[in-house]
Amino acid sequence: MPAMPAIHAAPLPYEPLLPLREPAAIDLVVIHCTELPDLATAREYGERVLYDSGTGNSGHYYIDRDGSIHQYVDVLRVAHHVRGINPRSLGIELVNRGRYPHWLDSRHQAMDEPYPRAQTDALVALLRWLPARLPSLRWISGHEELDVEQVPASDDPALRVQRKRDPGPRFPWEDVLAAVPLQRM
Repeated sequence: MPAMPAIHAAPLPYEPLLPLREPAAIDLVVIHCTELPDLATAREYGERVLYDSGTGNSGHYYIDRDGSIHQYVDVLRVAHHVRGINPRSLGIELVNRGRYPHWLDSRHQAMDEPYPRAQTDALVALLRWLPARLPSLRWISGHEELDVEQVPASDDPALRVQRKRDPGPRFPWEDVLAAVPLQRM
C-alpha cells in the first residue's frame, strides 16, 4: 500500500453539517484549481456559508504550490465542489490563480499559471494513497469536463464564456494519469 502523504487536517467550521456517505459511494476524483491567489484566500472562500443548510462550497483536499496538503472536509462527507456529482465524488483543489480576479471576463480567459512540480507530486502521492481508503475509487476528471455551462461574460453579456475552466490547459494530465491507478472519465 502506498505511504500516506502528510495531510494537515483543517476542517471547515460547517463540516459536521455536510451529509455523510458510505466509502463505496465514492468512485470519482474531480481535479479543480482554486482560481484564487493563495491558500488563505481559498480558505476564506471555503468558510463562506452559501446554503440554507449552513454550508458552503469547498473541496475535500487543497494542495498548495509548495506541495502541502490540507484537508478541509472528511472524505466521508459530501462537499459542494461540482454540480450534480458531489455525492459520488471527491474534490481536490490545487492552489492556482486561474482567471482570478476576472473569472468571467471574456478578455481574461487564459489560464497561464503552471502547476509547480511539488504540487503535482503531492497530488500524485494523494491519488496513489486514496484508493486504499476508498476501494471504489476508479475515475478522475477535471471540473471543466463536468460543468460545461456557458454563461454571459461579465464584460459583455452578449458574449458567452465557460463558467468553469479548471484545472485548465496547464494541468499535466498525461504525467498525472501515467502515475496513478485512476482512469480519466
